Amino acid sequence: MNVIGMIPARLQSTRLPRKLLLNATGKPLVQYVWETACQCPEFSDVIVATDSEEIASVVRAFGGRAEMTGQHQSGTDRIAEVVRRCCPNADAIVNLQGDEPELDPAIVSALVTELKGSGCPMSTVATPITSPEVVRDPNCVKVVTDVRGRALYFSRSPIPFSRDEPIESYFRDGEPSPWLLHVGLYAYRRDFLLQLTTMPPSPLEQMERLEQLRALQAGAQIALTVIDHPAVGIDTPQDYEAFVRRHLATTRNAA
Repeated sequence: MNVIGMIPARLQSTRLPRKLLLNATGKPLVQYVWETACQCPEFSDVIVATDSEEIASVVRAFGGRAEMTGQHQSGTDRIAEVVRRCCPNADAIVNLQGDEPELDPAIVSALVTELKGSGCPMSTVATPITSPEVVRDPNCVKVVTDVRGRALYFSRSPIPFSRDEPIESYFRDGEPSPWLLHVGLYAYRRDFLLQLTTMPPSPLEQMERLEQLRALQAGAQIALTVIDHPAVGIDTPQDYEAFVRRHLATTRNAA
């Protein structure tokens, strides 16, 4: 299977402007994701898809491949433009988040393996939820699965809903909770990605503001890989400062 890693990258971010170009560590944030992707033996190529000439110039300066796109509502639409134009021989595409500089390449390998073995048109990742606060947080997307580990539904609500017991009761004995946190890492078969991005937003997608519901509501199956720990996303100045501290500490320990 010919698999391409794709990093959608836009310059502006509401909570952390120009975050992909922040370089307090000596490298722009997007370079860490590109370097991680280059460590994945599954990828025949790694491409940064961007509408920013500035990001494209930075990527090319550190030796990466950048492809320019038009304006898009989502990262999925952005990568689909590049796939249509530049990747006729790709069998599958992995959508990598440009703001997850500490992503473990093993997670990408597991995602691709699940896509290959499941026969599903797309696959994604989840991790066990370890606190009641995350279950209740609408910014944290929950997912429920069937017995084969395929997604039944994604929601910002606490699903499954506990009718008789308080949420806290599931976190008292150290056992895994029944909740899974969705991690926004996707692999798509090429034809399905191109088909998905021609569909209009579905009613459930519009209600929950969750793009993956478009695929489910259209009847597609989504395979799920459960991992122990997700990568930490960089969404705020505090997130980036914490990443810089971790990076500097790792660098000192390595020296």
